[in-house]
Amino acid sequence: MFNRVLIVAPAEGFIIKGLETKLNALGILSLYSSYQMSDLKDKCDGVDIVFIFTDDSVVKHADVFNHIRKEYQDKDSQIIVIGTKEEYDLLISYIPESDVYKMYERPLDMDQLMTEVDNFMKEGAVPREKLKSILIVDDDVAYMGIIMEWLKDKYRVSLANSGMQAITWLAKNHADLILLDYEMPITPGPQVLEMIRSDPSTAKIPVMFLTGKSDKESIMKVLDLKPVGYQLKSIDRKQLRKNIADYFASQRS
Repeated sequence: MFNRVLIVAPAEGFIIKGLETKLNALGILSLYSSYQMSDLKDKCDGVDIVFIFTDDSVVKHADVFNHIRKEYQDKDSQIIVIGTKEEYDLLISYIPESDVYKMYERPLDMDQLMTEVDNFMKEGAVPREKLKSILIVDDDVAYMGIIMEWLKDKYRVSLANSGMQAITWLAKNHADLILLDYEMPITPGPQVLEMIRSDPSTAKIPVMFLTGKSDKESIMKVLDLKPVGYQLKSIDRKQLRKNIADYFASQRS
């Protein structure tokens, strides 16, 4: 059950006050913060959901959104954005899309939002633990689509169909695990992993190979780069999900 919700919006207008009233009726304590750092700083702790209402001043308040990113990137809180698609595209320059649980376009259907929040509380549709972000890197788009279908109910899944696309994505987004193909044109998997390890901002991201290369020589070649696993593409859905879940569980313990 959610206990505390933070609402970040330019002003505490009619819609915000209506949301606060409805949240309180569900037994949820709601806190409001404007787009001012002085208002936000003391309200970030112990929050289960952060609602961000955007407007056309997103760029002017980059400090606020960068602070939210730093506060919640490694916490269990969920971020929900309410705004237009154009405003959302600006916001994810500061808060990576991989850290956003859901986006609702304005005008907001308040009844729909409250129904979903109520269902989250009753059914646990949003886990207390923040959904992990997985980046799949493979030049086989069809295979990536299959793996995404296997994992998307439990993780936030993003796709990159080349090594350089993966590096570009990582420059702006956070991944808790990378599933990396071995054989790719131009930049093969081992080289991609070397690039990830050489950059301080990505060096500690765990990488698990998911590949058709099963020969000992290929496996030995990448051991020094310390991948957290080496899975063959012949793996089935159940076993892959178990291996990933076991890895995350081992990190928690």
